[in-house]
Amino acid sequence: MREAVQSGRLAPGTSLPPSRALASDLGIARNTVAEAYTQLVAEGWLTARQGSGTRVAARPTGATPPAPVSRASPHHESAVPPARVGRSTVDAGGTTAPRADAVYDLRAGYPDVAAFPHAEWLAAARTALGRAPSAAYRYADPQGLPELRAALADYLGRTRGVRVTPDRVVVCAGFGQGLWALAAALHRRGARRAGVESHGLRLHRQILADAGLRLVGLPVGAAGAQLPGEDVDVVLLTPAHQFPLGIALEHRADFAQWARAHRAVLVEDDYDGEFRYDRRPLGAMQALAPDHVVYGGTASKALAPAVGLAWLVPPEHLVAPVVAELTRIGARPAALNQLVLAEFLTSGRYDRHVRRSRLAYRRRRDRLTAALAPTGLRVYGLPAGLHAVVDLPDGRTEQDALAEARRRGLAVQGLAEFALAPGHSPALVVGYATPPAHAFTSAVARLVATLSRSGGPAAPPRP
Repeated sequence: MREAVQSGRLAPGTSLPPSRALASDLGIARNTVAEAYTQLVAEGWLTARQGSGTRVAARPTGATPPAPVSRASPHHESAVPPARVGRSTVDAGGTTAPRADAVYDLRAGYPDVAAFPHAEWLAAARTALGRAPSAAYRYADPQGLPELRAALADYLGRTRGVRVTPDRVVVCAGFGQGLWALAAALHRRGARRAGVESHGLRLHRQILADAGLRLVGLPVGAAGAQLPGEDVDVVLLTPAHQFPLGIALEHRADFAQWARAHRAVLVEDDYDGEFRYDRRPLGAMQALAPDHVVYGGTASKALAPAVGLAWLVPPEHLVAPVVAELTRIGARPAALNQLVLAEFLTSGRYDRHVRRSRLAYRRRRDRLTAALAPTGLRVYGLPAGLHAVVDLPDGRTEQDALAEARRRGLAVQGLAEFALAPGHSPALVVGYATPPAHAFTSAVARLVATLSRSGGPAAPPRP
């Protein structure tokens, strides 16, 4: 149905049959149809109003059908120019590095690196390097190797609904590096103001500012970020799972229409879009306005930051300027890792690993929620991603909770670390995916003890 809307076979305003009638016609369960309708409403392709049924949403003026994906033959790591972004207080993920006395790590933005698929990665490496031509060992194409760009175009179109061809994919050594190149390219083309969500990675805000863009805060409410004003040229969003508040952007179509009306650029940071636990992951917002949305993804959450690869899908007119900025700073992601990731994707190993990880992280989130239930504290945000936000007890400050966590040997973050400006309710951002499986129970026990003000397990002595 999404394909029919994108291609124009289902015109804007078309009334769709009731779920019961369509289910009967197709011989499938009514819930299957209802879930599909709900999914496409959330993605902005359909609208549903009480009393008027479900209809195809209006497409922004100038929307075009998707181009076919070519089968060419053979998100918070951030590789950024060191002269541009200071990194004394943040690690490669853009978050505060753990103290030396921390024993258990619940910082947000990291996968369980102990679960990295070593055997599958090694098998992919053997296959990819065994058939790699000698030219693969030279300096790589600054846009990325054709093999990986083709594999990513196929994967993103199939799993995230991105409208992409291999020539639109730009591979970079981390989303931060790609964000810097994009921001620099836009600044050269006249962009001056960047809208950013009221909460997000400090490092990403610094990258935009260092590229010469003035930041404009966008308040984030229950439906996601507010639409910017007319004087904003580019907006950085995390629409599938707002970081760190965990909200899905509900008015995607409004943002797409705003971008078209103001000839602005939206940057979609799809840092953990594969991980949704209560339903199928939402498709990428990029498909609503591919001429105005730059899609960004990374291997750092599904695999590990050490893979060192991320990707952008810019509009066609921005591909060359972004690649030019990467070339200017000599950015060329490791070619061998690109070949291995391409094989990992095309062989189906990436999909299998994501499915295993999705199940493991869903169970961890459920265990975290159950462990905190007796405290009466709320775990909020979508059942998605690798982190959750936890309220603090009345009268408890973030500084107090963080100090108590450190006393118990726990590395965790306060919501203030991600805020553009003060004014939010105190809370902790808990990265439940970060610790290895054998340490997860103990890490959560120390978190519960920290939040309940009662005694609990003390940190073991360090050697």
